[in-house]
Amino acid sequence: MAFKALGITEALAKAIAELNFEAPTEIQQKSIPPVVAGHDVIAGSKTGSGKTLAFTAGIMQKVVPGQGLQALVMTPTRELAEQVAKSISGFSRHQRMHVVTVYGGVSINPQIDSLPHADVVVGTPGRLLDHLERNTIRLNKVRILVLDEADRMLDMGFIEDVERIIRACPQDRQTLLFSATIPPDIEHLTKKYMRNPERVSAGTQVDPSQLKQVFYTVPDNQKFSLLVHLLKQEREGLVMVFCNSRRTVDFVEKNLRKNTIEAEAIHGGLSQAKRSRTLDKFHAGKTYALICTDVAARGLDIQGVTHVYNYDIPKESKQYIHRIGRTARVDNLGKAINLLGTRDYENFDRIHRDYRLNIEKLELPVIERVRVEPYERSEGFGDRRGFRGRDDRRGGFGRGERREFRRDGPRHGGGFGHSHQSSADHSPQEHRQHEGHRAPKFGSA
Repeated sequence: MAFKALGITEALAKAIAELNFEAPTEIQQKSIPPVVAGHDVIAGSKTGSGKTLAFTAGIMQKVVPGQGLQALVMTPTRELAEQVAKSISGFSRHQRMHVVTVYGGVSINPQIDSLPHADVVVGTPGRLLDHLERNTIRLNKVRILVLDEADRMLDMGFIEDVERIIRACPQDRQTLLFSATIPPDIEHLTKKYMRNPERVSAGTQVDPSQLKQVFYTVPDNQKFSLLVHLLKQEREGLVMVFCNSRRTVDFVEKNLRKNTIEAEAIHGGLSQAKRSRTLDKFHAGKTYALICTDVAARGLDIQGVTHVYNYDIPKESKQYIHRIGRTARVDNLGKAINLLGTRDYENFDRIHRDYRLNIEKLELPVIERVRVEPYERSEGFGDRRGFRGRDDRRGGFGRGERREFRRDGPRHGGGFGHSHQSSADHSPQEHRQHEGHRAPKFGSA
């Protein structure tokens, strides 16, 4: 199917051709026709499925440049806001719409200066609400409202902010909601604020036949050494390493670098400038491994990821699916590698029960124990007061990312081969010989 057959504007069709898009994705085929027809739409869509183009088609249908703010896009994170704004600007290059991003963690003053000239605003709920309270943004002319990654915004505790912003928009508007999942809170929003919405969904962009999933059971004090061994063995493509906390991200990134592996960290405790530089380097292939939390990585469309490592197994099963969905896209091979220490068994068992995945158990290879250095506070992580300011309290990663800042997080020990879960961090019941721990009951030998 050709893009023009979906009813898009000539300006958008021309930009798509110049950007070398060959054919619409499944979510684009299903959602663009009702979007450009002016209907409210609920779209089930994974990261990387092409949803930004889908709602941009509606924005370009509605917005007349130079007549004030007419389109508002809400996203859960700063990085996604920047990414979406950049895409909209690219798609609308022949319509010359002025797109402005607003999010916390940066000075509000340049945003205040830019907002009066905006045709489209892409922002995080907290900072948008700050602007509403300051009367520096006016939503009375909004004709199309987009909730992007809606489930993640709710996971992060933004539902009250989102509802306040929705109520500030005109009732006579088009509302588009894109979400990987449709939990009860999302259903509440759709029933309360959408008018006879059309529902569409697209299958995951992960091809199971292209994705190999494996796991290793490893003593806690060899976990980091195993990660180094595997990263050095398969030194091709791009790698994402997921951890459950900022503290572990910093520990892994620091010690990978000390073991001559090019790694960069990304989490909500880092400055916006630092996170932007990190993503630019990773997109350009200048960084081999991106070490990240779920919140920081959610919604980012990163192409060419060949390996996903779960250094920590996520507590929620759906987060595992989101993680592995970053590889094996569009006819590309991918591999998901899970490193199971003592604390990971329960989470991994839950994932296996919920999704019945085919995850192969591999024998632990002979690995060289590597030296690790203890955790040190990194940029943006030291002063807890930094999370209490008005600009940081809202917008950006917000409440969800702050939950990763825990006083009871891992206490890293130095020496050879210690993992981020040192013996000092175990309960008395866990403080025993690793060989005696219960192994997972799933997978094949």
